[in-house]
Amino acid sequence: MADSKQLAVDLGLLLSARGESVATAESCTGGLIAAALTDVPGSSAWFSHGIVSYGNQAKQQLLGVQAVSLIDHGAVSETVVREMAQGGQTLADSDWAVAVSGIAGPGGGSPEKPVGLVWFAIAHPGGQTEAWRCLFAGDREAVRRQAVCEALSQLEKRVRSHVHLA
Repeated sequence: MADSKQLAVDLGLLLSARGESVATAESCTGGLIAAALTDVPGSSAWFSHGIVSYGNQAKQQLLGVQAVSLIDHGAVSETVVREMAQGGQTLADSDWAVAVSGIAGPGGGSPEKPVGLVWFAIAHPGGQTEAWRCLFAGDREAVRRQAVCEALSQLEKRVRSHVHLA
């Protein structure tokens, strides 16, 4: 998998060239995506908000995740990660937002939601939000590192393929 530093640089160059911005809404990665982005010199031109909403209360208070979504689907779910991305995009008034929620381990997994399961969502300009899931192998650090690279890589692909209306 690609290096998160290079992915962040590539994404930053693309966003900067397009005059667009991104926000993050993170749970299991604990701010590592925002850290990768802010490691890029000049990132303040295209990144202003990184929300770490590790607990369910933070997801609700900061990102507007609905209590019923958490009760019915759990924090690690497509429904919740979509709401996180949309909430992050709205809060930051950004063009894009990426959200992540997963089970990094070593505990906390179940047969339905095993350790290594991570849900991602990207809120696009114009209101579209897409979500997908990955199952990563390895220890807690490996799962989190892979989740950061997946989020940055997929976000860069989406930004690159999106029709830019400037």
